[in-house]
Order: sequence, then C-alpha cells, then structure tokens
Amino acid sequence: MAERGVLLCFLFAVFFTWGFSLVHASRLGLPKTMVLDVSVSIQESLNVLSLSPWSEKMVFEQQERRSSSSSSLALSLHPRASLHKSSHRDYKSLVLARLERDSARVRSLSTRIDLAIAGITKSDLKPVEKELEAESLETPLISGASQGSGEYFSRVGIGNPPKHVYMVVDTGSDVNWVQCAPCADCYQQADPIFEPSLSSSYAPLTCETQQCKSLDVSECRNDSCLYEVSYGDGSYTVGEFATETITLDGSAPQNNVAIGCGHDNEGLFVGAAGLLGLGGGSLSFPSQINASSFSYCLVNRDSDSASTLEFNSQLPAHSVTAPFLRNNQLDTFYYLGMTGIGVGGEMLSIPRSSFEVDESGNGGIIIDSGTAVTRLQSEVYNSLRDSFVSGTQHLPSTSGVALFDTCYDLSSRSSVEVPTVSFHFPEGKYLALPAKNYLIPVDSAGTFCFAFAPTTSQLSIIGNVQQQGTRVTYDLANSLVGFSPNGC
Repeated sequence: MAERGVLLCFLFAVFFTWGFSLVHASRLGLPKTMVLDVSVSIQESLNVLSLSPWSEKMVFEQQERRSSSSSSLALSLHPRASLHKSSHRDYKSLVLARLERDSARVRSLSTRIDLAIAGITKSDLKPVEKELEAESLETPLISGASQGSGEYFSRVGIGNPPKHVYMVVDTGSDVNWVQCAPCADCYQQADPIFEPSLSSSYAPLTCETQQCKSLDVSECRNDSCLYEVSYGDGSYTVGEFATETITLDGSAPQNNVAIGCGHDNEGLFVGAAGLLGLGGGSLSFPSQINASSFSYCLVNRDSDSASTLEFNSQLPAHSVTAPFLRNNQLDTFYYLGMTGIGVGGEMLSIPRSSFEVDESGNGGIIIDSGTAVTRLQSEVYNSLRDSFVSGTQHLPSTSGVALFDTCYDLSSRSSVEVPTVSFHFPEGKYLALPAKNYLIPVDSAGTFCFAFAPTTSQLSIIGNVQQQGTRVTYDLANSLVGFSPNGC
C-alpha cells in the first residue's frame, strides 16, 4: 500500500509539472488544418519588388481615413515596403537580407537579458571610440535591440510647430530618439533632419533629472544629460537627452516627452528619422504618456497597405487574452503567459516550464514587434517541427534556406492544406494562426518554408510574421495581452 501511495504521488508530480501539455493526443476544439493560398503568396512576393513608396499626400489621406478610430491617440502604421522601394534584384535576396537582420536582433535581445541577469551595470561599461563634441561617452556592450532597417514605421510630429518624420516603432526598446542638427554624423533619412533650435518646446534635461538617471548609459557635460543607445548590429545613436512635444495623427500634443536628440548616429534605418520605443520601461512612449493600453495590427510586410498603432483604446470584443508578465531583471520586454503549442488540433508534449521565467530571470517567452521569425528553445522547436512534418508528408520537400530547415516545393500547387498551428494560454484559450503566418515564401519560384526557428538561448520570442493580420493589444492596466484575428 505504501508503495502504491508513493507511485501515485510520483505520477501526480509528473502531471503537475507537465500540466495540460502532457495530454498531447487530446483533441482540441479548433480546426485540424488550414488552407494556404500559394498563388496569392507568390504573387505578393513578385509585387513587393515593384511597389512604389507612398507619397506624403497618400500618408495624410490614410491618416484621415483612420481618424474614426476608437482611440484618442492613433498613428498610421506602415510596413517597410510601402515607404522604401526595394533595391533587391529578386525576392530571395530580400528574404535573406531580412533573415540576416533578424538573426542580429535576436542575438541582441538574448544578450541584453543575459547581461541583466549577470548584473552588468554602468561600472562595467567601456568607453566607445566615437566622440561627441570631443568628449567620449560610455556605452554598454549592448543596450537595446538590433533594429536592422526596421520593418514597421509611423509618422510622428516632433516639436512645436511639429515637424513630421518617419520613426521605427519597436516593443523591444524604451528610449525614443530622433536625428538632430547639427549632425556630427547622420545617416540618410527621408525627411529633413530635425532642428531643435526651431522648436519652442525643446528643453534639454539636466543630469539630476529622473529621466537622465533612468537611462542605461548617460554622461554629464556642462550639466546637460547626454545619452547613448547602441544596438546589436553596430548601429548606435549619441546625443543630448531632452524633453519635447510629440504629436500623433490629429490628436492633442503630448508635452514634455523625454527623447534623445541624436547628433552622432549610425545604422541602416531605411529613411526613418529615429525610433519610438514601446517597451515596458519608464522611458518608453506608452510609459511617459501614462497609457492604459496600446495596440497595433501588423499588415503583411510584402504589401503597401497600412494599419494603426493606437493608445488608450479598448480591448476588442472577442479577443483571445493571455496574461503578460514582468521579468524583475529587465522591465523592457513583454513576457507572455503561454501554456503550450498545438499542431493539427493536438497539444504537443511540451512542459509548461519551457515557457516560464525562472527565479533568476532566465527563460520565458516574449512577444516582440521587431523580431520577424518566432524563436523557440531547441527542444520545443524540434517537437513543433516534427509534428508539422508528420502532417505534411503529402507535400514535396526541398532543401532548407538560411535559418529555415523545413521547406517545400509548392511551385506546382495553387493551394495546399496544412496542419493548424496554435498558441495556447491559461483557462483553455488559444490562438489558431492562419497558414500564411507559418508557411511563407522564400523566393518567387514556389519555395515555402516553415517560419519558426530554434534558439540555443533560454529566451523564446513570438515574432511579427506570426502576428501579421492580428491586432495585438497590450492592456497595461490589467496586465493582459489580447489577440484579435483579422484586426487590421
């Protein structure tokens, strides 16, 4: 009898550890398969190389159409393709360039959390060789996340009177910044460089202000606060930290927003004048305006359509919600309370601990607007891939491409049926992904790849390919993330 009791306790402990994920053969109430329109995806891959950038008039008209948004603060949100004409000779070279930037960003995100967990502080930083007005400024080994060229942009008014510029929007960064005159070194941008001397609301911050003290890296020069943010791909911005007025589409100006005025900047930002940080730290734009929520819907990166970035809007009805969690080692990232992954209507045998942050701050899964391809711990990825491959044996496979190891030759198909991939959250909630969000073209000849990748890092990331077409709402007041399919 005692042995039986020990056995029951052991089985209970195993079930408690693995949770619902253990029941991998349990049929779920969602479709087993999804249909991928191969022809449409290939046509979009052909069209993206010939798209013409939007004119300022087109952007203004788009903003006017969006003025009926339920949010009092809203911005039009554009994919890179609608603002910057591609210089790539073919779609495959475009995809390879995207994936290279994406890998740099992922390394940067992982390194940043590793440094935070290791307790790297300002005293551990080393000075950079670049100079600002003949004075060096300390920089961390890595601070922020690699933006590459950015994939989604919004048009933002800076100063009074407002000067409108394109800015990269990013949930993986906190510090807002814009290129400023005079330029010691500025990269090319689509709009004129911002002139702080022409703005009546520009006010440099002193070294004793809370905003200056909140910077990861700061330096004091003549009681003016200097900042630097460096990124994983070697890009950086250095300049004066100040407060300025920020104006969104047709809304009241937001005064006294802390923003970097970058006089020395380097990077491939594809015409953007700077960056609007949407992270969870105190210097991010949502934090500074005390937003109760913000949301975005990311349109297909290969299209010239647009959607909105909204602040203080209600969580849409019928949203699939999940808890968003904080890591006490780093407040920038938005961690997601996730319980499992499903393929073909069945839960995979993945322990819940694969998605949880441990006591030291390691692990967990974040949702990020700037990462393209979802990264999963190797064991989790292998389980997901193997299950998907098992359900696609009717499709002709082909060799892998870059970080994708599972690819298919669909050149002879107009549409295919593939297993449904779903993300699962507490209380039995789930989000079933459209097939086009996980089987994507990598050339215009019909090669499609499974758009997930493994990572050796303990940090997992839900990327923007899997988010496309879904309105993602960050309900900051209630610590929830909401997903609303077809929300663009």
